[in-house]
Amino acid sequence: MNTLKTLTYEVTGRIARITLNRPARGNGITLEMPAELAACVERANLDPKVHVVALSGNGKGFCGGYDLVVAAEQNADDCSNNASPGSPLDLNTQIRNHEPGQIWDPMLDYAMMSRNVRGFMSLFYSEKPVICKVHGFCVAGGTDMALCSDLVIIEDTARIGYPPARVWGVPTTGLWVYRVGLEKARRLLFTGDCLNGIEAVDWGLATEAPTAAKLDERFEYFLERVARLPINQLTMMKLLINQTILGQGLQTTQLLGTIFDGIARHTKEGYAFQKRAAEAGFKQAVKERDEPFEDVGPSE
Repeated sequence: MNTLKTLTYEVTGRIARITLNRPARGNGITLEMPAELAACVERANLDPKVHVVALSGNGKGFCGGYDLVVAAEQNADDCSNNASPGSPLDLNTQIRNHEPGQIWDPMLDYAMMSRNVRGFMSLFYSEKPVICKVHGFCVAGGTDMALCSDLVIIEDTARIGYPPARVWGVPTTGLWVYRVGLEKARRLLFTGDCLNGIEAVDWGLATEAPTAAKLDERFEYFLERVARLPINQLTMMKLLINQTILGQGLQTTQLLGTIFDGIARHTKEGYAFQKRAAEAGFKQAVKERDEPFEDVGPSE
């Protein structure tokens, strides 16, 4: 395997460990990350020693979503100077920095985002179960990876949710309603509010919410328990469960989610958000977007 840029991979005993490794950027998602994730999942599936995949993140949180600071703060002319024609960066530049008055090609948008979805969904389609450890935060695009995993062990005070539902985003993997149910998905996506770890367990999104001091211990406990089963049994159990979700129309939901995500960035409000990010910085634009909601969780 080529040198990994966005994550690390190692095998300890029966466990393949994939770790998001961009801590200085909150493990922000780049165009390389979904592709590297899929390659590591395939490596684990082809390894006869591996029974279960552990997914986690380095640094202060699991994943803060897409690394959009450069894309949102700069204009298309600024970014395109650094992008080779036809490269992933050039594709990303064309999509993220489209401006009002220009012709927008939604299928160009879909071409990029659908590839990211396939990378995230490698976790869902993995023959071997994936257990995700969430600490600190798991928001926006980071939730795609957590929700595509089979089990989530989350720190009790961690925050998980999709604030871009307020402006400039739609969850492309579309798994919220399948994970928490119709009413709870409405509650989260109509507000962009987050859950803490304890709420995530109560809502059926996560398996357990230990304290920070116990998080690693409980994560390893579940990995070790699952790893005891034969690979063939684990594969059959996962295929059986996945068929229920696929039979409910997940692929159609993801098609709509991926296209809608592009549309969300090309609305009047989407352009205004991008303009504000260019003026004041992406973090400030996000802060102003979320302040009216006081970033409260459903129980507060």
